[in-house]
Amino acid sequence: MNTTAQPPLDAAVLPPGVRSRFVDNGNGLTVHLLEAGFESPDRPCVLLLHGFPELAYSWRKVMPALAAAGYHVVAPDQRGYGRTIGGDASYDGDWRSFRFLNLVRDAMGLLAAIGVRRVHAVVGHDFGSWVAGWSALVRPDVFPRVVLMSAPFGGAPALPLSEAAQRAGEVHAALAALPRPRKHYQRYYTTREADGDMWRCEQGVHDFLRAYYHHKSADWVDNRPYRLASWSASELAKMPTYYVMDLHETMAQTVAHEMPSAEAIAACRWLPDHELRVYSAEYGRTGFQGGLQWYRCATDATSVRELQLFSGRTIDVPSMYIAGASDWGVYQNPGSFEAMQSTACTRMRAAHLLDGAGHWVQQEQPEAVSRLLMEFMS
Repeated sequence: MNTTAQPPLDAAVLPPGVRSRFVDNGNGLTVHLLEAGFESPDRPCVLLLHGFPELAYSWRKVMPALAAAGYHVVAPDQRGYGRTIGGDASYDGDWRSFRFLNLVRDAMGLLAAIGVRRVHAVVGHDFGSWVAGWSALVRPDVFPRVVLMSAPFGGAPALPLSEAAQRAGEVHAALAALPRPRKHYQRYYTTREADGDMWRCEQGVHDFLRAYYHHKSADWVDNRPYRLASWSASELAKMPTYYVMDLHETMAQTVAHEMPSAEAIAACRWLPDHELRVYSAEYGRTGFQGGLQWYRCATDATSVRELQLFSGRTIDVPSMYIAGASDWGVYQNPGSFEAMQSTACTRMRAAHLLDGAGHWVQQEQPEAVSRLLMEFMS
């Protein structure tokens, strides 16, 4: 777990013009952040929020372009990740500090610590997309533009919950009862065993992450996502095993089946091995439980009830969605992609699905992502 102070990230692994430093966010964290475009005062600030299992480092390919366009670019290791210290990242500890509204408070505290009262835009990928979405929904005065990436923001939970939402948990028993017994990855990620399964896996953290990132990228040729009809076992079971796993396999065992060859690894330009080692060194030191706490909160009934306070509220600031055309994350929650565009976001400018990218869109297609961000923010 990330409980021991670390030095800033070695400048040798960062692009020119990107620095690593720490700030106290006033919400229990010493936040590690990457920063570009900090040399000139009064630049408009762009806040970049990563997902799982990623880091602030995941934005390294877009930060220089945004800085060159005149922005002050800030990307933190979020609560539970990397070199950020604070929060209880132990399974038996107080994991409720990882609730979405407290993650929004983390972002606001970070901005206050660096002297920013209002960002130009907040951009979130994967789980960071949800933090960005909630930030824009509850504090549009601070977050007046939002870009959601990979994970659609389908809106605040209804009050009362819809019948489908109330019965959503039944799908887990139905998945286990399929002729090929399965389990949903988010349910697995809430278990006590999940962290050790990945942190202490047979192949080691580096090879685990290589297979995991490959499996969810456009490099895995079987990533051909499409809309699912419903949140049902028969429909969810159509997704790849990184989302709907075989019942008796760990995530490390699941992705090991798709470990790329040495030749494929050498040919991977979007994540060469020396860049992957930044991730594997951090996760090898911290484990994964800090990130897994997010899943525990996101699926916790008490946390959902808290968010029902905002039932009926919409994101009313300008918004945009970006994902890879090969990203199953677009459709993994049936109906969310459509709800985001039709009801949850009232000023959505566009939804872009980029060819040549899977789940890690800002790493797989950084030039296209940078261009879309700058067009949206101009």
